[in-house]
Amino acid sequence: MAVTLKDIAQEAGVSITTVSRGLAGYDDVADETRQQIRQIAERLGYRPNLTARRLQKQRTDTLGFILPTFGPRFSDPFFSEFLAGIGNEAVNHHYDLLVSTHTPDTPGEIEAYRRAALGGWVDGLIVVRTREDDARIRLLHENQFPFVAFGRCGCDLDFPYVDEDSEAGMRLLVQHFVELGHRRIGFIAPPEGLMFGRLRRDGYLQAMADNGRTVEPTWLVTGDLTQRGGAEAAGRLLIDAPELTAVITGNDLMAVGAINRLRQHGLQVGQDIALGGFDDIPLAAYTAPPLTTIHQPIYEIGRRVCAMLVQLVNGQTPNPAHILLKPTLVIRESSGKPI
Repeated sequence: MAVTLKDIAQEAGVSITTVSRGLAGYDDVADETRQQIRQIAERLGYRPNLTARRLQKQRTDTLGFILPTFGPRFSDPFFSEFLAGIGNEAVNHHYDLLVSTHTPDTPGEIEAYRRAALGGWVDGLIVVRTREDDARIRLLHENQFPFVAFGRCGCDLDFPYVDEDSEAGMRLLVQHFVELGHRRIGFIAPPEGLMFGRLRRDGYLQAMADNGRTVEPTWLVTGDLTQRGGAEAAGRLLIDAPELTAVITGNDLMAVGAINRLRQHGLQVGQDIALGGFDDIPLAAYTAPPLTTIHQPIYEIGRRVCAMLVQLVNGQTPNPAHILLKPTLVIRESSGKPI
């Protein structure tokens, strides 16, 4: 039979209310009594009723994360790393993590955020793949619901975030290829509307302009951030811009798809054509050839975003509330030199 507060109260010779407040750490219970209550509770093997405790606090001790993903299956290694960082940090603070998936920019997705903000099923939310005009952020901000974003947005709202400087990262990558002698560099961009996609596209265009490289319209295509999307986009570049000697993708997963499509066309990445990605997912070091990319500390970003959200949920203000990480270039064998 489970040990109750009444059992502890009887052995300690105090009221049930005193036991409850003593276990909760209230300072209106004398230190000696509080210590005695905790020792008895530990000896008897008392385990608190978490449901009752959460109702009393009017909290769920649960953080929410809604993955913006297409289709019934989820296999993006970026988010696997990111989730690991969130989950481990949540456990450190004794929080549960509730994860769901919704197709981005749909009525179902915004309704999920509305239920989270107004329905009380989580104490706070982590927002990812922020958009230039992000309805999710506007909804959470208007309802003063605790949230932290991985990424900035183009909206005129102040909110806590962690972000990688995508524009600076893309400039590093373009400059690397330019210094290898490449002049005709194509770009497979992320979908329109995503804030990091706009920044990476801007970084590519600015770096090309700074180096006196004219970008032909056929050199820039859009992918959907998946392996299949990267393969399809690389196929279009092969047809419409065969003069390219290097291609940069807006994320590593599209680069993996591009490698496969280029190989199917008889091209050796790193020799016949150079390729670069962005994110440095674990798979990037094991592609054939290993992928030159921009490193993001994905696990650490997940951990830091979660830690900031825990602070918000507990009524604290994260300091700093805006974290912009400096990107680093990881050079591997896919860079190559122009033929």
